Amino acid sequence: MPAFIQISDPHIVAKGALVCGHSDTATALRTAVASINERLAALGAVDCAIVTGDLTEHGTDEEYQHFAEIMADLALPWLAIPGNHDTHEGMRKAFGGSDWMSKSGPIHWMRDFGPFAVIGLDTLLEGAHHGWLSEEGFAFLDQCLDELNGHPVIVATHHQWLPCGIVPMDQDNLRNGAALMERLERYSGVAKMISGHVHRAITGQIGKVSCLIGPSTAHSVNRDRRDGAVHALAIEPGGVTLHAWLDAPQEMLISDVLPLTLKPAVWPFDGP
Repeated sequence: MPAFIQISDPHIVAKGALVCGHSDTATALRTAVASINERLAALGAVDCAIVTGDLTEHGTDEEYQHFAEIMADLALPWLAIPGNHDTHEGMRKAFGGSDWMSKSGPIHWMRDFGPFAVIGLDTLLEGAHHGWLSEEGFAFLDQCLDELNGHPVIVATHHQWLPCGIVPMDQDNLRNGAALMERLERYSGVAKMISGHVHRAITGQIGKVSCLIGPSTAHSVNRDRRDGAVHALAIEPGGVTLHAWLDAPQEMLISDVLPLTLKPAVWPFDGP
């Protein structure tokens, strides 16, 4: 059962610092790493972790080093795409030796998982909160889809196209996501889109394409749809998402949000 774990929006800051003075993102990511390691035996064959952006809060060398130190304890290889809080050169300087890192420009990649493939697309427009896929990005996507020729595919981005109902986040979405979705709608095989950015677990369907926004390992974006609500972070339990291929009872991609806890309390259903 080929699978990967989506880690999203860890927002690592300098050691001892808190995001917005409240969110201890480093402890949250350490908890995520420890929780994943604890569960790996039960989860089955997991190939890697994919970080869907906002590795850091400010894109500094110090923050990327802190992120790398925490991720060094993860018992899986990992790869990443940038989010709006990242920088291309900061990521390239920190992770330039990784096989998924481009030598220059945007950070796009494709990874083969056997029954399916994942295309990682860089939607970072430096200096902006919203996302934008460049012409180079669309060309890379088109090339990958042509090569895959109907093979099941997951497209991973930081910025979402799926509406989430939180107005500021929907305004800062993937602004040219409609053109991406048109390509996936035309694709002859199964296509799924996974994203981050919203810090909440949200699923939806756009045409034939199933879309999933993964939760953050750290804080959430507060869901308050009342008039005049303040755009805010919420300290809520973090999560990661397991994306896996099932062979039976029928072939399909499934996604399972895993809440972050080191020792889940587990008892048999037929116990006392």
